[in-house]
Amino acid sequence: MAGLRDLLELVRAPAALSVPGDVLAGAAAGRSLGGRTAGLACSSVCLYWAGMAANDWADRHLDAVERPERPIPSGRVAPGTALGVAAGLTVAGLVLAGLTGGRRALAVAVPLAGAVWAYDLAAKNTRAGPAAMALCRGLDVLLGAAPGRVPAAALPAALSVAAHTYLLTALSRGETAGTTRRTPATTLTATLALTATVAGRPTNSAVAGHPTPVAVGGRAANSVVGRLTSTAGASHPAPAGGADDAATAALPHASEAAVPCGPEPVIPYGPGPAGMPGPASNADLVRRALGESFPAVVRAGLALWYAGQFGSAQTRAVAEPTAARVRDAVTAGIVGLPALQGALAAQAGAPRLGLAIAAAVPVARRLARKLSPT
Repeated sequence: MAGLRDLLELVRAPAALSVPGDVLAGAAAGRSLGGRTAGLACSSVCLYWAGMAANDWADRHLDAVERPERPIPSGRVAPGTALGVAAGLTVAGLVLAGLTGGRRALAVAVPLAGAVWAYDLAAKNTRAGPAAMALCRGLDVLLGAAPGRVPAAALPAALSVAAHTYLLTALSRGETAGTTRRTPATTLTATLALTATVAGRPTNSAVAGHPTPVAVGGRAANSVVGRLTSTAGASHPAPAGGADDAATAALPHASEAAVPCGPEPVIPYGPGPAGMPGPASNADLVRRALGESFPAVVRAGLALWYAGQFGSAQTRAVAEPTAARVRDAVTAGIVGLPALQGALAAQAGAPRLGLAIAAAVPVARRLARKLSPT
């Protein structure tokens, strides 16, 4: 009878730490973060583990030659047990998706499960293999956005994760016999291009319930206009239209405002008349500016971290394209994926969520030393 460690090795348990980030990044982009997100993340993990078990079942004869240490060819897990685990986890994943995300989630989870099994049973060893696996991970991101009002907003994040997965799958074909320098060199170049795209992409508005950067910047700008016109337009009352109109009314009198006329008046901070908010202080404006830049800093930092982990391993594979180097690079790509997912969450306006997702990287790295994720 298979032991727990054998089953964990069968489903490549440490690699599952790279999975919830798909759903979380998709939910952040699709404005659907909430109580259902955790259930969809669990559904995603079940489908991922199902794919790993089905993969080993489908490859059992090939693994007997190339990787005899794997659970099935080594005799630690029976083929029927592996197939049963794959089927049971698939059902569990679909049930969880339906219970937590409803019909919209099932509309993504069912094709996702189909794509997983199609990859394992038919596409894996064909030219379509990398694209089929990329489709799986792209759908996984969309699963997180499915319950939201704008699931299409998660498409850029889904394409980014799919691109990473395509590169990783193409590289993984040299895990057992090695490869030429051209393959890791190509995937490295594409990885750097992907990193530049994610790091340089503008940050979207914050998740639902928080002000957008544009709105925050607009209020800050209006506050600055209010302060600039409070003295220059003092003898020329502003129209009732607001700060923007006040700035317009002050323009004809700019020459008057430019004439020195004594000490600069002190602009009071805090509440104004009748409880209305007064002009923002310079410190308030600085804090707002820093708050607006925080998601961009997190996004760029996590994207560069991702590139440093995955890219450095690919660089070593370019110098020495042996099977061992390729496996190391594939492992780096698997355990480093949460950094990319975190950057995508930050790009969607959820930088703290992005940091939480990326926190899985060191944990996955430690677990990978005990159980291989490849």
